[in-house]
Amino acid sequence: MLNVTPDGYVLVVEDDPKIARLLQDYLKREELQSLVLDDGAAALRQVSACRPSLVVLDVMLPGLDGIEVCRAIRAFSDVPIIMLTARIDELDRLLGLETGADDYVCKPFSPREVMARVQALLRRSQGRLNRQPALWVVDDERMRVDWRGHTLALTLLEFRMFRLLLSRPGRVFSRSQLLDTLHADERDVSDRAVDSHVKNLRRKVQAVDPKFDCIASVYGVGYRFDAPVAPSPVPLSPSEPA
Repeated sequence: MLNVTPDGYVLVVEDDPKIARLLQDYLKREELQSLVLDDGAAALRQVSACRPSLVVLDVMLPGLDGIEVCRAIRAFSDVPIIMLTARIDELDRLLGLETGADDYVCKPFSPREVMARVQALLRRSQGRLNRQPALWVVDDERMRVDWRGHTLALTLLEFRMFRLLLSRPGRVFSRSQLLDTLHADERDVSDRAVDSHVKNLRRKVQAVDPKFDCIASVYGVGYRFDAPVAPSPVPLSPSEPA
């Protein structure tokens, strides 16, 4: 085990020295302490002995690969994990495997994009993300979603898709996973229907919350729901008690 200061650190598990050094340099610019390991088994021991604030984990590692490491970590820790993969076509496989990672980034990547993902996950894990029930409430019995106290006028298929996205904020859902929710009653639904429903969901949420774009596109993969970091209070209408 390598020693680190007790105020938190980002563990980078990457066997390519150039990529590891690049990530470490950018983490330093973000004023985040980091530790680099190039071995999956060593990473598991480190997480167990001294929990990091976040793990950036490469899929292709010698010996114990990133998928096995991620699953093993999830058996004892909920530490945020970002997985790095060398192929965009591998993302669907990773999503289908339910590895337990919180986010996925495909190489070659923009270091700034990785840092943005790191900061977003750190904010969420540190409790600065407000997920109070007043923000959104899913009513399965009535098949409706209330957003900031307002009921969204959703179709059945929109409800199914939004319910899935809301169930795991920050998680990327592939197109095939989203299509499965639309095919639940064996309707004939095309791939393009996913984009259409996402567009409608964005429009309906923004009708209530104009400055908030809650559904992010993940190029070549699918979509994820990003909950707001600091939602503004919901104004009461004149008919509502204070």
